[in-house]
Amino acid sequence: MSILALSLQQLIPLLAVCTAVVVILFLFRPLIVGIARAGLLVLRPRLSREERLGRAQMRNARTVQCMIDASCGPSQAAELRAIAARA
Repeated sequence: MSILALSLQQLIPLLAVCTAVVVILFLFRPLIVGIARAGLLVLRPRLSREERLGRAQMRNARTVQCMIDASCGPSQAAELRAIAARA
């Protein structure tokens, strides 16, 4: 019986500390998330709108070029180039 009583006496403070940590994390979660996002922006800044549009255009151009390279004949390649020129 003394072993069970000793383990309960050690368990109650441990549970109290764990509960306190969970409550503090729950209360300050928005602050912690904000700090984490700010840290992420410091390490990896967000691209500007122009940079994102430029990357998207380059990606589209590479996709069209891959389609042209894989095309069956010159007429299909010409058609793909015409479609790419419209975009």
